[in-house]
Amino acid sequence: MDTGSDRPETEFPRAVGAPATRALAAAGYTRFDQLDGVPAAELAALHGVGPKALRVLGEELAERGLSLR
Repeated sequence: MDTGSDRPETEFPRAVGAPATRALAAAGYTRFDQLDGVPAAELAALHGVGPKALRVLGEELAERGLSLR
């Protein structure tokens, strides 16, 4: 999946953004099922994870029947 960029290999869409993807991966999150039930505030506290990333993640989680807390 990684094409040589500084973006870690995760299943998150590119719309999440590279800084947010790096922050999520550094915190141990690389798959949507790992985010199910995680407080949105916890993710928002990660450097690089902003409102757009949270919105995109929330939408993708909802499509999978999962959600942030």
